[in-house]
Amino acid sequence: MPLRSDLPLALPGQTIGLFGGSFDPPHAGHLHVSREALKRFGLDRVWWLVSPGNPLKTNGPAPLDRRMAAAHALVTHPRIEVTDIEARIGTRYTAQTLDRLISLYPGVRFVWLMGADNLAQFHRWQRWDWIMRTVPIGVLARPGQRISARTAKAAQIFAAQKLPASHAPLLARARAPVWCFLNLPMVDLSSSAIRARGDW
Repeated sequence: MPLRSDLPLALPGQTIGLFGGSFDPPHAGHLHVSREALKRFGLDRVWWLVSPGNPLKTNGPAPLDRRMAAAHALVTHPRIEVTDIEARIGTRYTAQTLDRLISLYPGVRFVWLMGADNLAQFHRWQRWDWIMRTVPIGVLARPGQRISARTAKAAQIFAAQKLPASHAPLLARARAPVWCFLNLPMVDLSSSAIRARGDW
């Protein structure tokens, strides 16, 4: 099946990090995590999946076009691509999105990227164990989240599949289930704090 022209380009054999979120608003911390993921996990590209809405949050985010515009204004790195792919392919949950992307991009190796705060609640995600068994997962520690993520239910259940941080460059080509937890020098910014200050 030919790839739709409104979707990002990826070629068989490439490794693509998928960084999902509401990006409400996008900020320098998102960029920092993306650049570190490119470097530390040896990825070809990182796609920001700017979501239509987060099923785990009761209050909806700012309009998608506003968040997309802000993300495009922020991202200048040639290997980080801002996308609204979930809105375009009509998926709402991460498992649905991965399912569709795997069928749309045969031969492309996807890696799901998340902050350590997401790992702590990962077991609440729809079909989270399927996600874990389907794609490698790169977890990047944010300030104050290092301990809670290590005690996360998903981390405990898949403890034997954890790749040492020293082997992080192997993650994208490893066979799932596999995950890697990286402690990074972090930019201590959060979208919720920016909203609380009234800067968005």
